Amino acid sequence: MGNKKVIIVGSSRSNGNTSKIVDKISTQINADIIDLRNYSISYYDYESENRADDFLPLITSIIEKYDTLVFATPVYWYAMSGIMKVFFDRFSDLIRIEKELGRKLRGKNMFVISNSDEDQLDYDFYLPFRLSAEYLGIKYLGEKHLSYQTIKDQEHINSILE
Repeated sequence: MGNKKVIIVGSSRSNGNTSKIVDKISTQINADIIDLRNYSISYYDYESENRADDFLPLITSIIEKYDTLVFATPVYWYAMSGIMKVFFDRFSDLIRIEKELGRKLRGKNMFVISNSDEDQLDYDFYLPFRLSAEYLGIKYLGEKHLSYQTIKDQEHINSILE
């Protein structure tokens, strides 16, 4: 299958700075883009009453098509965006009700792109991504924090996923 990449964007604005950065990076690393705003994904619930939303079809498609999952999120109140957090919370479905599907995440790769007005971000910001990857058997490739101002510098784009 090669190493097909997808950038999963979790931003409250489909045309915001995170998306502008992703548009540039996607062409550099030859990755498809999925904007979580285009899907109806409800919060995790223990009764799994949300099984009819878009999460399971979307994650099934992602698992079947891609080897490397790049998560792109703006920084909202020192954490990943709410839409990204809801998506991550729903990984619990892959442990509780769709275990076979969840096992197919093993051996995949994860990278994280964060965006804010700051030039640097605290290392702990990435803790949920690193630990989720470890728990799910996904190889964590690293992270890159970019402000929209710094993305104009071509070297930042070229260093993504190298």
